Amino acid sequence: MKKIRAGVIGVGYLGRFHAQKYASMEGVELVGIADIDPRQAQRVAEECSCASYDDHRALLRDIDAVSIVVPTSLHHRIASDCIAAGVDILLEKPMTVTLAEADDLIGRCAEKGLVLQVGHLERFNPAIEAMEPFLTLPVFIESNRLSTFKNRGVDVDVVLDLMIHDIDIILNIIQSPLQSIHTAGAPVVTATTDIANARLIFENGATANVTASRISRTNVRKMRIFQPGSYINVDFAKRKFMTITLTDEILESGMPRQDIQVHTFAAGDALRSEIEHFIGHVRHRTRPKVSGHEGRRALDVALQVMAQIREHQDLDVFRKVSEVFRKP
Repeated sequence: MKKIRAGVIGVGYLGRFHAQKYASMEGVELVGIADIDPRQAQRVAEECSCASYDDHRALLRDIDAVSIVVPTSLHHRIASDCIAAGVDILLEKPMTVTLAEADDLIGRCAEKGLVLQVGHLERFNPAIEAMEPFLTLPVFIESNRLSTFKNRGVDVDVVLDLMIHDIDIILNIIQSPLQSIHTAGAPVVTATTDIANARLIFENGATANVTASRISRTNVRKMRIFQPGSYINVDFAKRKFMTITLTDEILESGMPRQDIQVHTFAAGDALRSEIEHFIGHVRHRTRPKVSGHEGRRALDVALQVMAQIREHQDLDVFRKVSEVFRKP
């Protein structure tokens, strides 16, 4: 089996993990990594026994596939360099800043026959993958993704930071065009939205109520899916889901008896699964399940949510919070 020559551009907190996964995979050679911080690049290169590049364009000459794990504002420019070099791309989410940038990358990858996968990691959570056979006709979804505050990634809105994960999953579950969006949100400790809620209503009548926060006292990553005759409760963090199905037996209360099943999975490695999925499609020249089209679809809804929150929110509030947050 021919080895896929891989690289990673951006080896900060998350990019370092990408490099480690590539370095440990059979059928893959981690050729090198690139980062604007030469000391960090050297540390990760030594850790993963690969070369360190000061310029990502030099790395591209030596590889077949790459993970791009840099700030979102740089995604389009660096991905464009990868496309020009004929390198397949795993692009961290959100895929770009704008839809125009997303469309440009999708179109150019299609023209050159390149693989473009977007890093929506939760799609590779074993509970999400295993619950799919239990989906029939979702009519209402309740999603909560709450996180304690971390002074990392706060340059982006909580919608792009956290909510976009659930938006992507919901759009994959409810196969119907989006009809309307109703939102609420506010800044609390940063100059961007830190807590947000969006109600997504689809043309087939299904509704999703999505909440994301990065200022919670506890971490919560749960989703509840209601459909005729059954209910699914997913806990992303614990990698388990519960199904409640109504039977034909009617109890004295008048309610149907419930058949309850709990499905629990051993601790997996979603990032490794994601990268293995990418490498498999690089090898076989096929379209990944979270391609540029799926990444663009989630970005589109996330940007609409952000725009509506901003439209309804007094901008002075954002400025005042920003001033407070900058005080020593």
